[in-house]
Amino acid sequence: MQPWLWLVFSVKLAALWSSSALVQTPDSKTLLTSQTLEISCEANTLSKTSLIYWLRQRQGSKDKRFEFLVSWNPSKGVAVYGEGVKKEHMIVFSHLSRSNLNLTRLKLEDSGTYFCMMIGSPQLIFGKGTELRVVDVLPTTAKPTKTTVKRKPCSVPPLKPQKGMTCGLVTLSLLVASILVLLVSLSVAVHFHCLRRKARIRFMKQFHK
Repeated sequence: MQPWLWLVFSVKLAALWSSSALVQTPDSKTLLTSQTLEISCEANTLSKTSLIYWLRQRQGSKDKRFEFLVSWNPSKGVAVYGEGVKKEHMIVFSHLSRSNLNLTRLKLEDSGTYFCMMIGSPQLIFGKGTELRVVDVLPTTAKPTKTTVKRKPCSVPPLKPQKGMTCGLVTLSLLVASILVLLVSLSVAVHFHCLRRKARIRFMKQFHK
């Protein structure tokens, strides 16, 4: 089958038939530019005459059409490349029931989903696909930052001497002293008054005799 005829059939039938008969790995991969990716496709029953086809859906493609990349004939060891595909960029080979596709010197435009396919009877058999994302810089996952609350030590304020209380004690002492002086003065005055009264009474009694 010519590659262009195969491409027409794959576009019409890819959405209708798939099978677990082809085990494709890895499921997805994110790589830097200039790196290499190896995609493996293993068939449960793969005869020496079975052709393995590799195709791609471009990332962001609206029509989801399949782009023919390369086909591999394990019995002859011959690869047939699609239009515009460089042999040194895509290397295909097989060993026993496994077929591999090596993508070398990856570019941003290599991003997409890659499928291996085998023409069965009567349907096309697809692998589950390998999603490739090519980036210039690998995304980094921000690490959660733990915020630690610093507790300030409880500080006990120093005891300050209470000036008001000291002043109050001094005032009270002065007041008490003043009262004592007043009482002493009053008692002295009363004593002198009593003495004067007695002297007056005694004088009056002598005068009337």
